[in-house]
Amino acid sequence: MKIETEKPLWQYTASELGAAYRRGQIKPSQVIGAVLARAGDIDPVLNLFAVLDAEGARQAARESDARFAANTPLGDFDGIPITIKDNIPVKDLQLAWGSALYKGQIAEKDETPVERLRAQGAVILGKTNVSEFTLGRGNVNTLAFGVTRNPYDPALTSGASTGGGAAATAAGIGTVAIGTDGGGSIRRPASYNNLVGLKPSTGRVARVNGLPPILGDFEIIGPLARTVDDLALALSAIEGPDAHDRASYGFSKGGVEPVRRGQKVLFVREVAGMTVEQPIAASVAEVADNLRALGFVVEDGPAPFDAALFEKHWPVMGATGLAWLLKDTDWEGKVGAPYPPMIEKGRALTAVEFFDALMAYRSIYEQLARAFDTYDLVLTPAAGAMPWKAEDFAPPYHRAFTGFVNAAGLPAISIPSSPSATGMPIGFQLIAPFGADWSLISIAKLYEEAHPWIQNAPAI
Repeated sequence: MKIETEKPLWQYTASELGAAYRRGQIKPSQVIGAVLARAGDIDPVLNLFAVLDAEGARQAARESDARFAANTPLGDFDGIPITIKDNIPVKDLQLAWGSALYKGQIAEKDETPVERLRAQGAVILGKTNVSEFTLGRGNVNTLAFGVTRNPYDPALTSGASTGGGAAATAAGIGTVAIGTDGGGSIRRPASYNNLVGLKPSTGRVARVNGLPPILGDFEIIGPLARTVDDLALALSAIEGPDAHDRASYGFSKGGVEPVRRGQKVLFVREVAGMTVEQPIAASVAEVADNLRALGFVVEDGPAPFDAALFEKHWPVMGATGLAWLLKDTDWEGKVGAPYPPMIEKGRALTAVEFFDALMAYRSIYEQLARAFDTYDLVLTPAAGAMPWKAEDFAPPYHRAFTGFVNAAGLPAISIPSSPSATGMPIGFQLIAPFGADWSLISIAKLYEEAHPWIQNAPAI
């Protein structure tokens, strides 16, 4: 591999940088310098970070320089710039969870995926902005840190709740963003920022030393990246069991492998009659044809689960979780506008209603599992709406295609498809049976090779 002098260092992928470091073509400190300079130029416009740890990143890069000079790199991520979402603890950095209630709180330990990346020598640039409590209504707009914007059009949203990490990665501030997905919070921002983003199966990525799980097991840590190779590199670094997280048992490391052609794909164009905006519908219909050309058998069909059951019970987990979190906290006047009604709803729910919701989620998993007796994959849009004004809340139909995947604990990936006529990114979603995360990555790699998306082309 050759470093092209005309290409800014902040545009390089993790895979390209790792190869260049090992060939002695460039040093991590040079890359981090370029990335931090890039952040200085665009963060005032996009508002990407809850905290940018410039000096910590420079020190980590200098230590990486020394390891490469001694030919003793720690792992695939040594010297690679990454960002971490601000609901994932990073030792000695602020852990505000997007809320003024926790601003100034410092994490005492790394959460497991951060610990694993740090052990490989990753350079952590800082904590990216999130929706408050990661429960935002489709955007990152908080009392604590303000509005995060889309690098393809700063007037528009970058999505929620991993909107800061998605926008940063798209704009070249880090090669990989580590985010969370409790109802689409990796997949939708990926689709709005021309990225590939994976919501892993429940348990694939162990979680220890994290924040209170107000979304239960539905919120999963996963990566977003500009290329599938980088996404695979990140999943390999963070996946695997931990003895302190029983949900993680049974998962071992995987890898990209040849894709079996002839797989059956159920193409779900809409869910519960919710709107799918025209540019998205057209782009994902094109994806269906592209998959057929790649040897997949794609059939149209309705959503293979009871969408009314899902819509009735899905809000219960977030409302009860938030009410529990803040039950002993003086929060009035200190949280964003969407949250007081949610807290009151959570307080009013009964234990019977909560258990009804748990049984509904279980039923949705069973229905989707039966669908996978017939189909290998489910194809949908990643979001029902194009990005909207950054200050505004999302239309409710934007989330139609994602939350039910979390309820079922299944893996799903967002992959870029053809953009809109105005150049705004669009993504499609593939859903696979439980545990088939690496199958999704293999298919994403196949699609990327056949239909590569434009890299590093935001407006800013």
